[in-house]
This record gives sequence, C-alpha cells and structure tokens, in this order.
Amino acid sequence: MAAPSAEQQNGQSDESDLQSPISTNYEDSETESGEGALPDYVVELIEKEIGVDLKSLKKVSALLEKLTAENKLLEEQVLTVSSSVPLRVSAALSAAEESRVSLEGLLQRERVLSNTLIQHLQGAQPWADSLGRTLEQLDNTEKHMKYLQCLSRIEELRQDWVVDRTGLQTGLSCRQDWVIDTTGFFNLFLSDDLISEKPTSVSRVGLPPTTPLSLPVQIMLLPLSKRFRYHFTGNRQTNSLNKPEWFLTQVLMWMGNSSNFMEEKIQPILDRNGANVNAKVELCRGLLTLAQEKLALDAPRLLYDDALFCHLVDEILQFERELRTTHSYPSTLPGVLHVLLEEVVLQKWLTVERKMAIEKVDAMLSAEGAWSSQYKDISDMDELKAPDCAETFMTLLLVITDRYRALPCPRAQLRFLALQRELVDDFRIRLTQVMKEESRNPLGARYCAILNAANYISTVLGDWGDNVFFLQLQQSAVALGEEELLGPLGVTESGRLASLEGSLFEGLLGLLERLRGDMLGRLLEAVMRDVQKKAQPYCRDRWLSLPSQCDQATMSLSSLACPLMLCLRDHLLQLQQMLCLPLFQTGWQDLAERLDLFLYQNVILYNHFNEGGAAQLQFDMTRNLFPLFGHYCKRPENFFKHVKEACVILCLNVGSALLLRDVLRQAEEDEDPTSALNELGVYRLAPCDVLILLNLRASWPGK
Repeated sequence: MAAPSAEQQNGQSDESDLQSPISTNYEDSETESGEGALPDYVVELIEKEIGVDLKSLKKVSALLEKLTAENKLLEEQVLTVSSSVPLRVSAALSAAEESRVSLEGLLQRERVLSNTLIQHLQGAQPWADSLGRTLEQLDNTEKHMKYLQCLSRIEELRQDWVVDRTGLQTGLSCRQDWVIDTTGFFNLFLSDDLISEKPTSVSRVGLPPTTPLSLPVQIMLLPLSKRFRYHFTGNRQTNSLNKPEWFLTQVLMWMGNSSNFMEEKIQPILDRNGANVNAKVELCRGLLTLAQEKLALDAPRLLYDDALFCHLVDEILQFERELRTTHSYPSTLPGVLHVLLEEVVLQKWLTVERKMAIEKVDAMLSAEGAWSSQYKDISDMDELKAPDCAETFMTLLLVITDRYRALPCPRAQLRFLALQRELVDDFRIRLTQVMKEESRNPLGARYCAILNAANYISTVLGDWGDNVFFLQLQQSAVALGEEELLGPLGVTESGRLASLEGSLFEGLLGLLERLRGDMLGRLLEAVMRDVQKKAQPYCRDRWLSLPSQCDQATMSLSSLACPLMLCLRDHLLQLQQMLCLPLFQTGWQDLAERLDLFLYQNVILYNHFNEGGAAQLQFDMTRNLFPLFGHYCKRPENFFKHVKEACVILCLNVGSALLLRDVLRQAEEDEDPTSALNELGVYRLAPCDVLILLNLRASWPGK
C-alpha cells in the first residue's frame, strides 16, 4: 500500500485534532463526574443540528450564530421584562390590598347584617309561635265546623226522610239509626273539646258581636239563625217593613223559650270547663245580633214614611224595655238602640218628634176643653189646677223623655233635650199670645187658666232640674261643651252648672217666671181697682167726728166698710177657686200688702181721727179685715204692718201719746227712739212717720 500524501496527512491530522478535543472533553467530563454529562436536550440539539458525521461540523458556525442571535434576543426580552415587572407587581399588590380592604368591609357588613337578622328572628319568634298556635286553632275549628256542617246536613236529611212505602222506610230508618248513633258517639267525644275551645274572633253563625260567642252558643244559634233568615229576609210575607214587631217578638220568644234550657243544661257545662260567661246572656247576645242586622237594614228604608218610621222606633224602644226587664239583659251590654244613633236615623227621629209635637200642641190648644182641668171636681188632685192643654203638653214632653232616656249616647240625649227646650219656649210664646187676647178680662176663667198653665210648666221644669237623669245630662253638657244647648257661658256659669247649683232649664224658668209675675200682677191690679172703687166712701168717712167707744153699746163694722169687705171677700174666694194653691198663696199675700199700703195712704194719712174714729178704724181692721185673710194664715196682721202699727199709734191714750211725742222730738237731737217704738209694737214705721200719725190725732189737750 502506498504511503499517504502530505495533504491527506494534514487533513487527517486536522480531523483528528477536531475530533480529539471533543472526545477528550466528553470523556473527561464523564470521567470527572459520571452524572455531570451534558443534558439530554443539548445532546439532542447537537445531534439534530450537526449530527455525528464530521462533515457536518461546518454547521457549527451557523449554529453558533443562530444561538448567539437567540441569546441576544433573549437578553433583550429579559431586560424588557425585568423593567416592566415591578410596575405590574406594584399594581397587582395595590389591587390586592384594595380587594383585601373591600373584602374586610364586606365581611364586617355581613357580620352586622347577620346580627341584625338574628335579632329580628329572635324578636319575631313569639309572633311566629302565636301565629302557629292561631293556625292550629283555626285548623281545629275548621275540623269542628265540618263536624257541625255534617250534623246540620244530617238534620236536614232526617227531616226529609219521611217516606210512605214500608220497604224504603225500613231501609232508610236503618241508615238513619246508624248515622244518629255514629254522630252521637262523635258528639260525646268532641263535646268537651268544643266547649273548652277558645272561640275565634269571627263568629261562625254570621254574627258580628263585640266579643266572640262561646262555641256551644254558636252551635245553638245555627238553626235559629237559619230560621230567622228564612222567615225575615227575601220576599216572604213575614218579611214586612210595616211589621217589625214580628221578628222582634220572635227573637224575644226564642230568648224566653231557651232560658231554662240554657240555665239548667248549658250553664253547668260552661262552668265545668272554666268559661266565665252566662249562658243565657250569651244566647241573648247572639239573638240580638240577628235583630240588629235586620234593623240596620230596614231603618234606612223607612226614612221617607213618617208613620212607619215612628212605628219602628216605638217597637225598638219596647223591645229594649222588655229585653232589659223581662229577660234581665245586662245594661253594660249593647242592645238594639245603637241602630237609632246613626246620624241619618237620629236626625229623622228628631224631625218627626218635633213635627208630631207641634201638631199635637196645635190640636190641644184648639180643643174645646183646653183651658179646663180634668180634676176640677176632685179637690185633692187639683192642687195645681193645670188646664188640660198644659198637662197634656208636659205629658208629651215626658213621653219624649222616656223615649230617649235609654239611649246609650249622652250627646244624642242632649239633642233631644234641646228639642224639649225648644218646644217649651214655643208653648210659652203661645201662652203669651192667648194671654194678650184675654188681658181685657184678667179676672176671667181663661186668664187664670193660662196663669195656672205657666205655673204648672214652671213647677214641672223645676222638678226636672233636680231629677237625677237631668242632672247627669247637665254634667254631660258641661263636659262635652254643648254651646248650642248651654249658650256662651263664662267661667262662673260653667262652674255653677258643673257643681249642680244651676239648671239646664234656668233660662226657660226665668221666662216663665216673668210671664207668671206679669199675669199675676195684672190680675191683682184688677182686683185692687175694684177694691179701691168700693173703698172710696170709706176713705171719705167722718173720722174726725165719729162717736167714741164709750158712747156705743157695742162696736160694729162701719157701714161704709161693708162694700169694701164684701168685694174683698168675693175676690179672695174667686181667686182661691180659679188659681192653684201656690199662685193663690202668692196672690193673697201680695194683695194684702197692696191693700195695706192703700189703706195706710188713702184712709189713715188722708184723714184726722178723734178718739171714736181711731177706735172705729182699729175695729174695722182688726176684727173684720184681718180675719178675712185669717183663713189662709195664722197671723194675718203681719201682712198689714202699716195699718196695724198706725192703729196702735192712733189709739194710744193721751198720756202715752204725749210721752211718745216728747221722746220722738228729743230723738231728733240726740237719742234713738227705736226701743221706745218697739215697746209699743211698732217695727215697720219710721220715727218721722210716727210723728205724722201723732199729728193726725184730734184728741190732744187744749184742742
């Protein structure tokens, strides 16, 4: 074999040079550390890019450049990323902090909301418990009502199961017995539960009572309620607007018929189960609701028919009276009168009362015997001598009072009282008008009857002012501030009424008193005119020349005084017959005082008297005039003080008269002669008047 050339030797040496370091290094690396060999990915990269063939080493430079470029690119990316990372990290940290703060706020609010919710749940727990109990009660009540409906249906079927054919009758009877036995068992089983069950707020028999009825009473009311609605609603003949007494009487009959059963059968059951109610009252209360519903429906339909409306009011009032008396329904529980307190119904009632009262007053004043007393022939009963018109009028007012007395509303009662006051004032005006027509004959029977009427009304109103019912109304009026009834009152007037010192009739009593005083004054003036006319001759008698008492065998009434005494006697008898006792008492006393002044001024002061004249005057007065009034009092001279004391002065003996005159004259300077006059029985006359009387004596020494 030929020897290699130099180039070949050089090429081989270069190739071996290139290969040997790699092999040497690779081996060295493997030798230095068996596990420190090149990573697999580097080996894979070299094999992929260069290969194991030495001819591929030329690719190393290209690979180097590629790796250098990639390295440079990576360095730039690293530099870029390293500069932007702090900003992103800072932003991320800030966002994280904000999220943390927000999350803490949300957690805080959640804790507050949770606490609030827990508190609300705790507070609502009692309501939830109560609602649960109520729902349970409603559920039990619904079950009981289904049982009651079953009983009602069975009762209806029992009434309908009347069959003539024997076979059907037998079959139905067996079924009926089975149903009755079964329901009887359940009735006994549930009776205690029904009775002890607390009644619901809504009645199951269609009633709206103030407080719920006990269930046993509700059970009893079921058939009664059904019968009531069957007969008194719809187009039944028994449902008649002009016959309210039909359904009201039916309700009262049910109350009466069930009374013993409720007391003997139902009441022990209620007591045994601790129900603190009266069975009879409970049944009445339930039945009343039926009547109340019916009345509330019918009353507005009768507002335009006065006759039917008045009949309805009368029936309601009569029903209420029987309810409270016959059936002993407690006054603390409402009856049916509240139906009349509806404003439109109450206003209609007031209007009808006013209208009917005025019509009756017109009729009674125009009646033939309006001014005569029905008790005129019975002296014991005719003390007030009230004419029929006045007595009928006050009876009318009393009937109105009896109608509205039971109303449960003081304000409504006060409206009726205002109507009564209006009617009294209207009647007073009518009396005044008739009085003016009769004023030409004040001594006539009709004039005196009018006077008696005014006195009678005044007396009755005075008695009403002391009546407990009207005193209660008075306090209600003050408390409610009824200015329409009381008028504008000051503090003093309100205090008087509140303390019951005044009266709601004070204004009317004042007007009636003035009418009575004016009429009595006119009557006495007429009597005095007649008496004065008859007394003129007596006033002009010869008092200065009459014979002394020693010259007469017996003293007798002066002949000139006879017409005066007869006239006075006749008038007194007439007044006693025509005037009532209180008016006559006032009249004769006023007449005596007027006559006393007349005789003192026109007989005594107008004349001079000798001893005989003074004795005659004293005899006429003390033995004839005073006894005329002695029929009406024990000491009539007390009503003729001027005449009596003047006679004492005129009839003094000469010595006593001289002494008295000296005392009176000295009294003008320094002494008081009152004691001296009192010793003589002179109390009314003044010392100056006594001196005048002493100067009228003609029997002085030296005359």
